[in-house]
Amino acid sequence: MTQPLSPSEVFVALVNGVAEGRWEELPGLYAEQTDVVHPFDPLRQPALRSRDELREHFTPAGAGPRPTRRAANITIHQTTDPEVIVAEFEYQGTSEDTGEPYAVPGIFVLRVRDGEIVSSRDYFDHLAAARARGQLDALIAAVR
Repeated sequence: MTQPLSPSEVFVALVNGVAEGRWEELPGLYAEQTDVVHPFDPLRQPALRSRDELREHFTPAGAGPRPTRRAANITIHQTTDPEVIVAEFEYQGTSEDTGEPYAVPGIFVLRVRDGEIVSSRDYFDHLAAARARGQLDALIAAVR
């Protein structure tokens, strides 16, 4: 029998999967019933509560090239609860629109049980992410 991934291993698989655009693999990192929230989301999207909702969340909007970014500056903090980690990181890449380098910082608070994410609080710099994707004006308009 294979040992389930540790919370740290699940986190690394998650951020590398996002960075590399391996969208079809990502829902499998989550439990069938989960609780994923983005507390700093300026659009206040609802929590993602199931693997199916995550599958939809991770489905790319268009058939374009895979992103050119990487997960970097990863620091994983263990907590007194063996299921919970706090992970600091950033996505680094180059904007397709401007050619400028970018870094989008994030902090995830993950609870991983039996190798699957059962809850996650994903704190991102949504403005930096929108700017990196060339979508800052659209985000500002949506917030208004």
